[in-house]
Amino acid sequence: MYLQKISLVNFKNIESQSFDFQQKINCFVGDNGIGKTNVLDAIYYLSFTKSYFNSVAGQNIRHGEGFFMIEGDYLLNDRNEKIVCSLKKGQKKVLKRNGKNYEKFSEHIGQLPLVIISPADRDLVTEGSDTRRKFIDGVISQQNKTYLKDLLSYNKVLSQRNALLKYFAANRTFDALNLSVYDEQLSEYGSRIYEVRKAFLEEFIPIFNEKYQVISGDKERVNLNYKSQLHDFSIQELLQGSLQKDKIIQYTTSGIHKDDLSFQIGEYSIKKFGSQGQQKSYLIALKLAQFEFIKKQSNVTPILLLDDIFDKLDENRVTQIIDLVNHEEFGQIFITDTHSERTENILKQGNKEYQIFKL
Repeated sequence: MYLQKISLVNFKNIESQSFDFQQKINCFVGDNGIGKTNVLDAIYYLSFTKSYFNSVAGQNIRHGEGFFMIEGDYLLNDRNEKIVCSLKKGQKKVLKRNGKNYEKFSEHIGQLPLVIISPADRDLVTEGSDTRRKFIDGVISQQNKTYLKDLLSYNKVLSQRNALLKYFAANRTFDALNLSVYDEQLSEYGSRIYEVRKAFLEEFIPIFNEKYQVISGDKERVNLNYKSQLHDFSIQELLQGSLQKDKIIQYTTSGIHKDDLSFQIGEYSIKKFGSQGQQKSYLIALKLAQFEFIKKQSNVTPILLLDDIFDKLDENRVTQIIDLVNHEEFGQIFITDTHSERTENILKQGNKEYQIFKL
């Protein structure tokens, strides 16, 4: 699969622009704020029907305009595919594939697999467990529609249970039978989600460790651990054990919505003890492992977006990353950088065709 052409109208700071792409490596170079990342975000949009950087769709419309449109021409399994995503102010977003509207955007997720590596990924290290759960769910959901359905159902029931706990507190009442209906549903959906997450991470963690060893030149040891209350107890046991606490704080304190990933370098937290370069290497390894996992599951080589990844990395790590992505296992790659000479010097070391767009 590769993206042959993209056309943007009123997307973020871009008024109207089109790009024809190489099948291998495409680079956008120029000063900060000029729109390099916005082109990558448009490519991301065509795969996921949303921005990687701004969840408020209307804010992606160019200032002073009433709509945006992104149009992409792909070659997928020897077929031409045209994807168009557009939004008018005050209206619902529209997504079309070969001229036909999607009724549910979820049907499109996974059709054009893509992985992005960006400075925004640092949130995986610095923010709370919710961000790391979204990473797990995002990787699995691209290819496992049953998992996505279970996840949406679990979150809906969780919201209903929390609302019931608030109702009990406000009205100084309690109905164990009513609550048990939600507990049974949480147990059903949550148990399946846990098993899929556990199986995914058993396969994913060795891939991640291998990627990090290559990037670091085998100089450091890292760990990635799956933390879940379900390692030791069933959801029913957890919900029963935390019932009194839940009633007091009016929130469900146990379940798979408390799962987390522990990021470590050696035996220590990478958030507290990792340098900026080590943290960035960790995140890049995480995303490259995501790339390999999705490729294996989908039998389609994902598009890879590398947004400003050379910053804060020493020359050895940069070289290791370029060596990695020069392997045949990678397909089409998009890169942004502020230094055109650095980018060109790095790419000359590789064996893939490339083109550079100076913005």
